[in-house]
Amino acid sequence: MALQTIPRLTAKAQQIFNRYIRTRDEGLPCISCGSNNGNQAGHYFSVKGFSALRFNEFNVHLQCPACNMYKYGNLAMYRIGLVDRIGHKAILELENEAINKRIKKWDRTELNDIIQKYQQ
Repeated sequence: MALQTIPRLTAKAQQIFNRYIRTRDEGLPCISCGSNNGNQAGHYFSVKGFSALRFNEFNVHLQCPACNMYKYGNLAMYRIGLVDRIGHKAILELENEAINKRIKKWDRTELNDIIQKYQQ
């Protein structure tokens, strides 16, 4: 059996991780606006700019499509929602991690571990 490419593994891991987030946050309102239309796994620190936080559970929460896509995450309100969900200390740790570990190249082993962890 041929090895899957890193991009394919990353996409699979992201799909499984996002499904986990949607299940974890089921019944909760959108972290940014409080609407009950949340059906997307929205990142506080974007995947594109902060690849190291791509699979960080504190960085990803249920968001409605309006906030996640059309308001580009609605980040100011997202942070306010984070205070309620994870607390101020955890936000500071997340922001510190974003500053110090911004970019990460995920390898096959890490991605397969993420897939296995979040499939359960």
